[in-house]
Formats: sequence, C-alpha cells, structure tokens
Amino acid sequence: MRWAQLEPIRSRLADEQGTLFKQAERSIALTYPSPYSVGMSSLGFQTIYREIHRHPSTTAERAFLPDDPAAWRASGVPICSYETQRPLSDFDCIAFSVSYELELTGLLEMLDLAGLPLHASERDERHPLIVCGGPLTFSNPVPLAPFADVIVLGEGEELIHELCSALLLPRVRALEALAWRPGFVVPALSGTEAWPSVARADDSLLPARSQILTPHTELRSMFLIEPERGCSRGCNYCVMRRTTNGGMRTVPPENVLALIPPNAAKVGLVGAAVTDHPRIVDLVRTLVADGRQVGISSLRADRLCARPELVTLLAQSGAKTLTTAADGASERLRTALDRKTTAAQLIRVAELARGAGFRQLKLYLMVGLPGEEDRDLEELVTLGTEISKIVPLAFGLAPFVAKRNTPMDGAPFAPMAEIERRIAFMRARLRGRAEIRPTSARWAWVEYMLAQGGLEAGYAAEDAWRAGGNFAAWKRAFKERGVKPFAAQRPIDGRRNLPQLAAWPSVA
Repeated sequence: MRWAQLEPIRSRLADEQGTLFKQAERSIALTYPSPYSVGMSSLGFQTIYREIHRHPSTTAERAFLPDDPAAWRASGVPICSYETQRPLSDFDCIAFSVSYELELTGLLEMLDLAGLPLHASERDERHPLIVCGGPLTFSNPVPLAPFADVIVLGEGEELIHELCSALLLPRVRALEALAWRPGFVVPALSGTEAWPSVARADDSLLPARSQILTPHTELRSMFLIEPERGCSRGCNYCVMRRTTNGGMRTVPPENVLALIPPNAAKVGLVGAAVTDHPRIVDLVRTLVADGRQVGISSLRADRLCARPELVTLLAQSGAKTLTTAADGASERLRTALDRKTTAAQLIRVAELARGAGFRQLKLYLMVGLPGEEDRDLEELVTLGTEISKIVPLAFGLAPFVAKRNTPMDGAPFAPMAEIERRIAFMRARLRGRAEIRPTSARWAWVEYMLAQGGLEAGYAAEDAWRAGGNFAAWKRAFKERGVKPFAAQRPIDGRRNLPQLAAWPSVA
C-alpha cells in the first residue's frame, strides 16, 4: 500500500526539471492544500520554494493535498514530501500557501493526514511550526488563525528569510521573535484584533518566476514569469486593486527575457494587469519571434483594443481561445464597479479575435452583483447576441463574492435561488448563440461566508470538514457557529453608491 501511494510521487518527480535538493540545518515542508497539478501552477508557491533554498540554513521540500485523500487515509501511510518522501511531521516547519477560502479544508486534511493536532493551542515543541501565507492573506486571513502558529501577510520574498532565520531559535523564542515583526501575526501572542498591513517585497526581488517545469500541471510544462506585479486600476470588487499594495510595479522586458530558459517552449506571463504593462507588445513580439507559445493571465479588453497587435501575436503563438472579462452585465453595473470596459470594446475584441483566426472568445462575468436587475441581463443578452454573430462565444459566469479589503467589503451575497434563476435566464436567452459555463452558486456562498467571516468561520470550516464537507455540512456548521457576514452599508446602483471600505485587516 505504501508503494501504491508513493509511486505516483516518484513518477512526477522524475518528470520535473529544476527540482532543488539541499542538506541544511532546518527543513521546511512547503505545502499546497490542493493537488499537485494546481499547486505547481502557482507562481508564488514556486518562488517561495526557491527563496527558501537561497537561505543558508534552510531547505525546502514540497507537499500537496493527495489527489484522492480518502484513498491515502485508507492506506495508513503518513502524508509526505515529494523530494524525499519524508513524513511531514518530521520537518521543523510546515508552511502552507493558501490561495483562496475553500482550500481551508485541504489544510485541515493535510494536518490530519500528517498526524498533527489541528489547533495551534494543542501543539508544542514536539511538533513542526505551522505557518500560513499566500494570496488569501491579502483579503481575510482571520479564519486561518485557530490552526496557524504564524500567519505571513502579503508578499513573501523577504518575509520567508525572516521566518527561516527564526527557525534556528527554540519554538517559543521563534514565535516571540516573529510576533511583533511587520508582516507577521502570531495569533497566540499578538491576538486577532489588530492586524498589520500586508507586506510588499522590494522591487529588486521581482520578477517571480518558475523554478520547476513539469508536464503534470494545469499549465503543462509552461514557464511562468511576471512582467508586472499589482494593478494600477481601482475596480471596487478586486483584492489586487491599486490600494492593496502600492499599485502596479513593472519589470523591463529585457529583465524578463533574460530569466526565461532557452528550452522553455511555452511561456506564461502572469500578473493582475499584464496587458497594462507599457511594453507588453514588445515583450510578446520578441517571445513569438523566438518561436515560443505565449499565454497571458489577464487580458483587458480596453488594452486589446488599443494594442490590437497583441491579439494577432497570441494567435500566431498557437492560442485558440481569446479570454477577457466583462465583469458586470451592463454598462450601468460596470460603471458602479469602476470597471472601464464598454460594450463597444468587447465587440471590437470579438472582431479582432475573428480577424486573427481564434476559434472562440470567452468572457468572464460576475452574476448576482448588488443592484443587478433583469434589465442588466437583457443588455448582456443583446451584447452576447451581437458578439456571437462575429465569433463563437462562451460566458464564464461566477456568482459575486464580496472580499475583505475592498470597497465592496460587506456587500450581500445574492440568494442562491436568484443566482440560479439568472443563470437559467441567460442560458435560455442565449441558447444556440453562446455557451454558458457557470460555477456553483452553493460553493460560491460557502466561499463568501469564509471570506467575510472571523475566527468562528475557521471553526465552522473544521466542523464541516469533520462532517464530510458536503454543502449540508457547511450550512449546518455556519448556523451552529453563528457565522454571520458583514451587512452591506449601502447597495450598489448606477450612481456608484458603494458599501463603505472596512478598515480590517488594514492595507498599506
């Protein structure tokens, strides 16, 4: 049974390029609470892996949520690292990179499979130090507090070196050393009432980039690198808006190109606003001329209209689907969101996609926004009908989830039945003209409750996980724990009335 669990790990390891091995005084299990294919597509996860290895006293090995946690549990094999298949409980520290709220149960699953107490209050010097960081800390890390010895807030390239140095101290002294440092929270010592600002890494440490290439990911064998970090825009729903961490910081294309390995056939340009980079066309043009396939994580419609060569270059590099975002169903809602995308721009992007030979245009959209009405959906149907005459169209519909640290913090979640009605409305009105690909309203509601919750939301996640993790278990857990999200201060409407900005956790 041990062979059956470990052989897939060894097989994946054999297919990797760039894996790091090192002997050191202290060891960190860098852990992703989702399966390998997801975790190895995370640019931040790979960057921190490399940074740990740069510290003279510390080494890192990776661990991931098993593809089939139930089968792993039944095998009786302790969950282990990839590099040496060492049990996680043997490491000095287990550092989790948590991307979003629903990964909280993956964290609990991995701690349990490692044979470790879930609650920080139940662990002592016999146990690894449990650290949580990652993108979730930009919005609401509070539900992590019952389970984490240390929480790292924001960008981790510099903070990870402070953590590595602290690991050289005895456990109690390490916690004391970190408790009052900028960017760190030790819930047992510094409490959960006043949270520091999220950290910002020095620009000299940019860009983040892949360390390991592997064919076993969502982005198969693609080298990821960020030509920019952050965003200069002010979209009211977005955690990465310009106020979160200092706006957009760009990396010169020459620096990006110098860091891309010669054998990287596929390159992914990753960031919150890649097409806002002033020299993005030059960068993509060079990569395509070099024979590489290029993907961009955030295509903005207004930038594609202003820089139509980008669309042609992406098609030349082998892309078949062009993806951008509409976000709100109507001009009225997009104005309220401070999202400067117009219907005319989306139509123009469709024309550019057809001209470049793309097989499909995909538009991401939020449904269930505060103030959304059927007239907004009717406007979207009209737009979708017009676009579908130009190029095959697909809508990716996601229920709106208000996040902490945004102006829309506290905005209500639309009733699930109403969200499902609106999705059915769109599907019926656009049948035969556009694909409708919705995400689950139920799981979006669970995400919302965690995103808006405090300590009690973390305990509710534990209750739901112990009860099997189905939707009924989550509903019951939230009710029994008394989890109640912030109430909206004001509704959104066309006059841009927005909920007031909540001040907790604070932002830089």
